Amino acid sequence: MERYPFALRLGMPGDLDAVSGLVRQAAEWLRTSKDTDQWARPWPDRIHHRERMVNDLLKGKTWLVWDGETAVATITVDTDEPADLNDKPVWPERERHRSALYVRRVVVARTYSGSGLGAALLDWAADVAERDHGAELIRIDVWTTNLELHAYYEGQRFIRQSSRDPGELAGYPSQALFEREADIRGSDYKELFMEEERNDTGQFR
Repeated sequence: MERYPFALRLGMPGDLDAVSGLVRQAAEWLRTSKDTDQWARPWPDRIHHRERMVNDLLKGKTWLVWDGETAVATITVDTDEPADLNDKPVWPERERHRSALYVRRVVVARTYSGSGLGAALLDWAADVAERDHGAELIRIDVWTTNLELHAYYEGQRFIRQSSRDPGELAGYPSQALFEREADIRGSDYKELFMEEERNDTGQFR
C-alpha cells in the first residue's frame, strides 16, 4: 500500500497540547514577524480560549495532520456558525441563506510552511462540506486587522463578503468574512495526506 507522507486524524481530548502548541507557535510568529495584533492575547481570555479548544476536541470538530508522531497542522470545521460572546451570529442575516460549513483555527507549523498543507486542508474542508453535509459553501471569519491573511484567503479563491456593522459585535476580533463555493478545488489534498479512520478498538487505520 502506498504510504502517504502525512495522516489527517480526528482530534481527541488528549490532543489539546498538540493543538494549543500549534496555536502558540503561530501566535509567536505573528507577534514577531507580522504587522497584526492577531492572537497577541488569547481571545476572549486565556481560560475561555482554552475551553473553546477543549470543546471543539470533545465535539469532534478539530482535526490534526500528523507527520509520524508530530502534529504539524490543525483545522476545525463546524456546521454551527460562529457567534460572539453574546451568542449573536457573526454572519449577518442577509448572508446566511445558503448552507455552509464553517472553518476556523487553520494553523500549519512554521517548519512546514510552504508545503501546501494549508491549501490542502481547505480543499479537504470543501470536500467534507459537500460529501458529509451537502453544504454549498465553506466559510471563515478572519482576524479583522490581519490584512496579509485576508490576501491569503483571497488567493485560495475565497471571496470577501459584507459583514455586520462592527459595533454590533463589539470586541469580536474576526469580522472579515470570506466564503468559497464548496465545489471549487485547487489541488488534490490526497497527494499530501490521507484521512484516517478509527476502528472499533480506537486505533487509526
